[in-house]
Amino acid sequence: MNLHEPSVSLIITAVLLFFFLGVAIMMVIDHKARIPGGFRTDPFSIKGIRRDQPGIAFITGLILMGIIFSLVSALAVTLYESFKPEEPATSTLISRIESDRVTEQERHFHILPETVLPEQGEKTACFYCHGDYPHSKEPMIRTMMNMHTQFIGCMTCHNDDEKIPQNSLRFAWLNYSGIEVAGQPFGIDIDPDTGSLLETDDYYSKVVVYSDGALLEMTPDDPRTVEFAAVYRQLADQDREAVKERLHRKVRHKGRQCGDCHTSKDAYLPFEALGFSRRRQQDLENLPIAGLIEKYNQFFMPDLLGSRKE
Repeated sequence: MNLHEPSVSLIITAVLLFFFLGVAIMMVIDHKARIPGGFRTDPFSIKGIRRDQPGIAFITGLILMGIIFSLVSALAVTLYESFKPEEPATSTLISRIESDRVTEQERHFHILPETVLPEQGEKTACFYCHGDYPHSKEPMIRTMMNMHTQFIGCMTCHNDDEKIPQNSLRFAWLNYSGIEVAGQPFGIDIDPDTGSLLETDDYYSKVVVYSDGALLEMTPDDPRTVEFAAVYRQLADQDREAVKERLHRKVRHKGRQCGDCHTSKDAYLPFEALGFSRRRQQDLENLPIAGLIEKYNQFFMPDLLGSRKE
């Protein structure tokens, strides 16, 4: 039942008045049955001595008062909801993003960390439409691509080389999460004792791109992001198309290929200038999985547990 509909208030008010009329009639009857005393000019008075009052009258009165209390409560809620400003409805896009976030987490059932790092801190404008895990269309590589969003800015990979001169690009680490850190960005060096990536507290810095000194990423403190975040949830579906077109003027739909960065010759990202150690740089330039993704359309996991049915 929608309490905002005027007809609901009207029905409740009418029924309530009907029961108040019933109360008035009962009071008149009570007056007529009062002992002693004759007819008085104050028919709604409840003063006087009563004898032999039937128990059913008290039960009926309690039931009637309970119904009246329920109706008064319903009427109060109706009036409150009528004057309360309506919250903007959550769009289907927001609902889909929330669903995709949960689904993406459930895919990683082997390792589900207590703190999901990509979801921490402030967000760029891209987040409001694409969420924390924006790559979903290609099942074979979506997990690998979504992993990159933890340390690569969206525009670093998705800037349109037909609209932005590539010789004007400059790359740098940037922490726009609002989370204070003291160490170097995670992933740029290897611990010589363990052979694993060197531990640090900076899991939030990302490689962003500048063109002629202007940051292409719409960071949280960017006025455009602030404005967009404030009005996005109130936008109608048709208005979102206009906003989307404006925000994607310099965005290429398909990002760069794995081999653009993971190569030892003319790599798109300058690993050395970004502070990667020599050993880490060699690992990234010769990453086997990059060749696997680009050279094969499908691959099969070995049947380690013997559970595959022939």
